[in-house]
Amino acid sequence: MFIVNTNNPAQTERFGAFLSRCLPLNAVVALSGQLGSGKTTLVKGIAKGMGIKPEEVNSPSFVLMREYPGKDRTLFHCDLYRLEGVFQIAFLGLEDYFSRNGVLVIEWAQKAAALLPQEYLRININVRGELKRRLKCRAQGKSYQKIIERLKVEYGELRIKQYKRKFQITNSK
Repeated sequence: MFIVNTNNPAQTERFGAFLSRCLPLNAVVALSGQLGSGKTTLVKGIAKGMGIKPEEVNSPSFVLMREYPGKDRTLFHCDLYRLEGVFQIAFLGLEDYFSRNGVLVIEWAQKAAALLPQEYLRININVRGELKRRLKCRAQGKSYQKIIERLKVEYGELRIKQYKRKFQITNSK
């Protein structure tokens, strides 16, 4: 597991942009969290990291699925909020998106637990305050565990560099 704490939507979006660079072709990201927790904000960040303008990304609550062509792959953004039960969700054909040369991000993914592939990245977003969020990233499968390990190293190093810059800390010997 990898946990990220953000203090505002901009930080959540920045983490999404970083995460997008770690996701392989045909990645599946399953998002959960209460209404207004920042799921779509995270998707905007993923989009930005894929070369898509974040302001073009909207929650697909009414249309269920949106496609955004990126620089080298497409972002498939699905929102299951309005659907009830596995049978309604099954008619969406989620499994068709598991190998469409893109990245599939599913909001309210807990509703489709039985339909998800064996391997995917699960992110639960918890509200910690008006703007603060805790993102818990969990790997389902070995290939996604590699993503978690990469996040621990690379995102951790990035955060240390930002902290040092902010507080003007230098490595002295």
